Amino acid sequence: MKSLFYSIAFLSIFSINCFSQKSITVEDIWSKYAFMPASAAGFNTMKDGIHYTDLEKDGDFDNIVKYELKTGKKVGVLVKGADVKVNGNSIDISNYSFSPDEQKLFFSTESEGIYRRSSLEKNYVYDLKTGKAVELSEGGKQMFATFSPLGNKVAFVRANNLFIKDLENNRETQVTTDGKMNEIKNGWADWVYEEEFSKANYFEWNADGTKLAFVRFDESKVKEYTFDTYNNNLYPDKVTFKYPKAGEDNSVLSVHIFDLATAKTTLVDIGPEKDIYIPRIQWTTDKNVLSFQRMNRLQNKVELVFANAGNGTTKTVLADESKTYIDITDDLTFLPNNKGFIWSSEKDNFNHLYYYDNNGKLVNQITKGSWDVISFNGYDEKLNTLYYISTEQGQINRDVYSIKLNGTGKKRLSSAQGTTSADFSTGLKYYVSTYSNANTPPVFELHSSDGKLVKVLEDNAALKAKMKEYTLSTKEFFTFKNADGVDLNGWMMKPKNFDANKKYPVYMFAYNGPGSNECNNAWETFDFWWHSLLNQEGYMVVCVDGRGTLGRGREFKHCTYLQLGKLETLDQIDAAKYLGGLPFVDKSRIGFQGWSYGGYMASLLITKGADYFKSAIAVAPVTNWKFYDNIYTERFLRKPQDNKSGYEDNSPVNFTKQMKGKFLLIHGSGDDNVHFQNSMELANSLIKNNKPFDFMAYPNKNHGIYGGYTRTHLYTKMLEFVKNNL
Repeated sequence: MKSLFYSIAFLSIFSINCFSQKSITVEDIWSKYAFMPASAAGFNTMKDGIHYTDLEKDGDFDNIVKYELKTGKKVGVLVKGADVKVNGNSIDISNYSFSPDEQKLFFSTESEGIYRRSSLEKNYVYDLKTGKAVELSEGGKQMFATFSPLGNKVAFVRANNLFIKDLENNRETQVTTDGKMNEIKNGWADWVYEEEFSKANYFEWNADGTKLAFVRFDESKVKEYTFDTYNNNLYPDKVTFKYPKAGEDNSVLSVHIFDLATAKTTLVDIGPEKDIYIPRIQWTTDKNVLSFQRMNRLQNKVELVFANAGNGTTKTVLADESKTYIDITDDLTFLPNNKGFIWSSEKDNFNHLYYYDNNGKLVNQITKGSWDVISFNGYDEKLNTLYYISTEQGQINRDVYSIKLNGTGKKRLSSAQGTTSADFSTGLKYYVSTYSNANTPPVFELHSSDGKLVKVLEDNAALKAKMKEYTLSTKEFFTFKNADGVDLNGWMMKPKNFDANKKYPVYMFAYNGPGSNECNNAWETFDFWWHSLLNQEGYMVVCVDGRGTLGRGREFKHCTYLQLGKLETLDQIDAAKYLGGLPFVDKSRIGFQGWSYGGYMASLLITKGADYFKSAIAVAPVTNWKFYDNIYTERFLRKPQDNKSGYEDNSPVNFTKQMKGKFLLIHGSGDDNVHFQNSMELANSLIKNNKPFDFMAYPNKNHGIYGGYTRTHLYTKMLEFVKNNL
């Protein structure tokens, strides 16, 4: 008996020592960044198609080293970091980019973020021949510094004006002089364009660098939004910027072409209607022909227009119309030698690629099928081949394909089930793929354009090994039918040591905005570990992509038009009902958390869905669409005066009287995107109806609510709320 006791004791101690698993903490995720995957940062394929550069640590400095692509053999050091000095001071070269001829480099330092896609920085130009670096301009920090095609000039924006620096004679030319804060912006988009058309720099070099096209934004009639910032001063500082809300005036735009030889600027004829959008400008392969896309205020018609660079006259080449709305992309690609262009459209219900001649006549539809092209990666003239990413292997997956211009010879280049993206080199001879699935961290590989593996750049073996130290649940994908008989995609992560005979609380999570996805067979760096932490605490985590999301065609994506939030709310309620019917779910303890559009959903579900959700967390939510910007809101709802029910019937501020459960509302006071005003108006409504709720404000924080220990504090707050209320 004594020996048996010792044997059992030894086995127990052995089990504890050898098989005990670590616990995840909020600090691990958001303070220590203990689970960050490695990447292939610094890797840069070169235009010759046979070499690449990468950063290599050399003591306290980084070197830029040249390698052979196929062998990985080191060819030599292009730039020795310790030797790069300006006025005797060393500069950071880790953020580098080549000129088109690869004879010069930019080193960008001291970056100051402005909005989502804009920043100020100091730029240095390094000449590989001389080994010397010079500051691009001594007149102050620059924005969007861009080499000309020949690499001998640089265009940039400073103080809302456009400049050109000639690197050969060191002469700086000021192209515009009327730039003024909150009035006129040259070459830099206004806030709403930058946010909703995903483009901030609005100037483009032509093919030989003799002309520079740019857009001028006159935002003088756009209304301002102001918020306080708290910096330990006696009085708060104020941030004021132009922000056009739904139904309000936009910037008045004009398109211009500056001729470097004559120093003259030509005004382009964009048509008589001024209440329009110019979401893209792009030179054709003809150095004297500029294209721009003209879109009406309702965003249901877009025209491709060609402009004569000499006199500014224009002609409309192509028009794409919809009964709902049209998305703007960067898919437009002009073929060499004026052989036409490639354009994407949802006109056959799925997003596909089309080939047109330069007169706008359709030559052929390139891709076809009941799946969406998610992104277009480029066209190789020599191989007459296009590269793109699509959902052909299922809505939750993404794969890389190649296809001939006439639509034949389609080939799947990626092979693993999951999500693969591709970053193609100049000339499209190689691409860096990033592959992951829902339960596997990303793997970065170099491939030749036919899909053959050249080398593995980073396999994240260290993170995969670290994951074995924790008891982690896997994401399990599922589908169910909503009340209207529509199949919806979802995933679930079951609690640690799951027992099918027990009943578990459910933490639902979603975004569900138009054209978005959360149910992806892809790695989610921070969310995976946050949801695993909730699993560790005994919660089941579930995500469902409702109607309006991406990858299932135009009809599915556009069905929420004019009634944003209505079907999405019904779908999340149906998801809660479905989950409540599972034998291992406690239907009395289902909660929901979302951020931004997801916060909007959380606010609707704790009010309109009060019978099905015990608690909800809304982070930075839109609470009434009249408070949000006009490009996004009107795209889906039209103007408030034209769609009263669409705005009022699905705004959480109008339904707080129905709230029953526990509610946590979170917002950053410096949110330039979804204004703090949204949460204040929701709070007003809750108080008016005597509904108790928890509230957390993050001073000066923007829509991302991050910086220092902010995310740790935020997620600790959310975890505490979940544990107390779910």
